[in-house]
Amino acid sequence: MLLYMSQSQEATTPPLHSVSVAGVVVREDGRLLAIRRADNGTWELPGGILELDETPEAGVAREVLEETGIHVEIDELTGVYKNMTRGIVALVFRCKPSGGAERTSGETTAVSWLTPDEVTDRMSEAYAVRLLDALDGNGPHVRSHDGKNLIPTG
Repeated sequence: MLLYMSQSQEATTPPLHSVSVAGVVVREDGRLLAIRRADNGTWELPGGILELDETPEAGVAREVLEETGIHVEIDELTGVYKNMTRGIVALVFRCKPSGGAERTSGETTAVSWLTPDEVTDRMSEAYAVRLLDALDGNGPHVRSHDGKNLIPTG
């Protein structure tokens, strides 16, 4: 009986995940909005944890504005990415800038418009692919990674 109870409890405990949103903001000249994070110095696309009371589109617009000072219009979902080690599922949206001016925040130490080549040079594979996937027009993509590198599918 005790064995049965412990097995059923494990079977019904839901996995814990958080949902984040991020914006691939593409300027008319093809440059992509990127941030350098204040906490670890890495280059990434702007984004963060989705609040319980907001839609994914509203969340990405809020996060991009908070971190960069740029207002955006959401175009489309371009990918779903799971960080397997941290249990974070990220929804990534391609966006267009619609106003504002670049500025840093308490979460960022730099805001820059990068070329696709600069994205590849500055970002880890797991984050660069999100920006590059948004440009290829074949999304939405679904990928997993370990925090730095993609995990092969299949």
